[in-house]
Amino acid sequence: MGIKILIVDDSKTIRQQVNFTLVKSGYEVIEAEDGLIGIDKLKTISDIAMIISDVNMPNMDGLTMCETINADTSIR
Repeated sequence: MGIKILIVDDSKTIRQQVNFTLVKSGYEVIEAEDGLIGIDKLKTISDIAMIISDVNMPNMDGLTMCETINADTSIR
């Protein structure tokens, strides 16, 4: 498989559009509906190389997700 990229966005349409483009370019895509689910994906899938995230989302926004990732050494 290709390099794994995590897409975090509450809009299914945006996730689908970004997914389509990345898969077409040879990347493996993992999707999450908000920052909390994105954090869970990062904790269970260790080889994600990049995150593409929306900022405004329910449950956990993109900025809080980034702060959580930076503060939690178990994710890296």
